[in-house]
Amino acid sequence: MAKGITLQFVPYGEIAYLSSFQRVKRLIDLAAEDKILLVQGKLAPEEEADLIQETMKKIKSSSRFKGIELASFVPKTKNLPLAQSIKENLARALLGSDRDVFTIIGPATIVREIKKDPTKLQLLLRK
Repeated sequence: MAKGITLQFVPYGEIAYLSSFQRVKRLIDLAAEDKILLVQGKLAPEEEADLIQETMKKIKSSSRFKGIELASFVPKTKNLPLAQSIKENLARALLGSDRDVFTIIGPATIVREIKKDPTKLQLLLRK
């Protein structure tokens, strides 16, 4: 029987209460279960660095875990009507600039590459 691909959405509220170390560990543990994670929001730069460092440690200690692919995506909106542009800027000011950002983390055994440009994101999988 063919093995399916699991996409798991991780809302920011699910990991917001965790310490930075716990957040990184949780994401690596989920990726190690061969899940492609769609994480709401963006990790802080130091968390991304910790994620890469902890991934390297896990690779050394596991013959099955081959690493991760990681990318954050900010959808670009352009040519909005003035009223919509004002609403977007107000929401960004009140809720923070990362409300529309999402991060993809996938195990390297499944995800070959993540390509992004301002309007789309491509997830290239291994065969």
